[in-house]
Amino acid sequence: MITQVTKGIKISVNTTFEGTFFKNYKMHYAFGYTITIENQSKDSVQLTSRHWRIYDSLNEVETLDGEGIIGKKPVIKPGESHTYNSGCLLTSTIGAMRGHYNMVNFSSTEKFRVYIPTFKFSAPFALN
Repeated sequence: MITQVTKGIKISVNTTFEGTFFKNYKMHYAFGYTITIENQSKDSVQLTSRHWRIYDSLNEVETLDGEGIIGKKPVIKPGESHTYNSGCLLTSTIGAMRGHYNMVNFSSTEKFRVYIPTFKFSAPFALN
């Protein structure tokens, strides 16, 4: 598990290898990840958007921006957490992701970033 804390918001990430399949006559490698966002601060916060950088050892870096996570903009109260699962397709057996969430503090109305630590993907049969 990879963890990082920014302004009292702890991000924890676990990754899994989901398998391989052909798409558009090309082999793809499916990876899953579970992220837990834990509010260790004294204020309620809301996740409003996300920014990702996806690294595939055989491709250019892909950048993704979007509203919320998995169609939600969770409000996380002090001492509570929000966990979700998602996934990533790569054309190689090795890759990584990193990024940040844009959040709002309900007490101060301050907008801030919570950094997501770099987490790696590696198929179990890949040579590192």
